[in-house]
Amino acid sequence: MVRDEGLATQVRELVAGDPGVDERRMFGSLIFMVDGNMACGVRDDGLLVRVGKEATEAALAEPHVTPFEMGGGRRPGGWVVVGPAGLASEAALRDWVGRGVAYARTLPAK
Repeated sequence: MVRDEGLATQVRELVAGDPGVDERRMFGSLIFMVDGNMACGVRDDGLLVRVGKEATEAALAEPHVTPFEMGGGRRPGGWVVVGPAGLASEAALRDWVGRGVAYARTLPAK
């Protein structure tokens, strides 16, 4: 269950009206999908963002960003978690959600 419903509401507002965007509960998170591809997700520890493998290193160099870890410590490439402090402003949240949506739009629709 998503613990930060406030963040979920903010993300919904940012993607409202975007074609092909829907949401699903997966991996204990609320995941926002674009044309069937995961773009970002609300977790209890911040925002999961799909930035793509080529942008992961640069994203991790930004403040309040950590690698996404799955069970067993596995770190899938192309994903980061932005902590609450990195989402403190509306502009920062808009930027991170936009990055996830933009990357998902580069992928073939499912």
